Amino acid sequence: AGVAAAIRIIRRRNIHVPPQPLPADFPVTPKDVVDAAKRVRPHVHRTPVLTCHGLDELAGRSLKFKCEVFQRTGSFKIRGATNAALQAPENAPLVTHSSGNHAQALALAARSTNREAHVVMPRTAPAVKRAAVAGYGAHITLCEPTNKARAEAAQKKTEEVQGYFVHPSNEPRVISGQGSVAVEFLEQCSDLDALVVPVGGGGLIGGIAVYAKWKRPSLKIIGAEPKNVDDAYRSKQKGELVGHDDRDSVADGLKTLLGSNTWPVVRDLVDEIITVEESEIKKATALIWGRMKLCIEPSAGVGVACVLSEAFRARYPADEYGTVGVILCGGNLDLAK
Repeated sequence: AGVAAAIRIIRRRNIHVPPQPLPADFPVTPKDVVDAAKRVRPHVHRTPVLTCHGLDELAGRSLKFKCEVFQRTGSFKIRGATNAALQAPENAPLVTHSSGNHAQALALAARSTNREAHVVMPRTAPAVKRAAVAGYGAHITLCEPTNKARAEAAQKKTEEVQGYFVHPSNEPRVISGQGSVAVEFLEQCSDLDALVVPVGGGGLIGGIAVYAKWKRPSLKIIGAEPKNVDDAYRSKQKGELVGHDDRDSVADGLKTLLGSNTWPVVRDLVDEIITVEESEIKKATALIWGRMKLCIEPSAGVGVACVLSEAFRARYPADEYGTVGVILCGGNLDLAK
């Protein structure tokens, strides 16, 4: 009880706690994230942090929105893709599989480093994302909308073109690059009590957690996940990595699974995963459209749904967690749906 009280005092008074060492066996270190942030800085936008009085009233606390919706290619993914591309073997084509956001990011990163890009996409990927990937010059291969089909097609393509495979979330250089979101956010907002991050493959929350828990040990890191595809939640509950069947979600960018590199970080550094229903995701997404006039995609709406949920209110009361950051991870919305 004494330790918990001390942490609450530290949070409220913003008392400085020195950076803390993390487990040595993690695939990514805080230094990797700091180095990645410096490496990608010339190639990405420093995205703004916005607020909304109406949403603060609904949440009963101050919300700070890190707007990766304004990032190049429309999502945070350009950070990790660029960090990987800048360190890939010289002249090697880049290969990946992605439902869209990482695909666009890798296509642009490849073009920026004068490489070919080959992207395996599920045939159900939003048309707007497929068009953007093609627009950046990548070669697209369509596959069935299952994780197994994506992985097999990407492996075949990598062998065919003798390319360098860049996993959307499990590649350490991708994880480090995504962590640059936290480097910026903690510079922009020094008073955060908790940070809510959407969870799919875990690259974003993995990079953020590695840096944030080192820099600000008292900061709560909460993952937000669709209940329909809740492998991260169930893995945390069980204490071991589990998968999910190929169920669907309106948050198409979060249907991927945690991997061998992202799971240890989620297991050890993420405080909790909170799941939200499809109806909550749709409502929260529309709320951001209407109140903030930001065209976020449903994957970004998952974090908003989480912070407005009864589960979040119960576990993180506003008198202890008065300022909460939310990552609006992307805005590549298929307006035809």
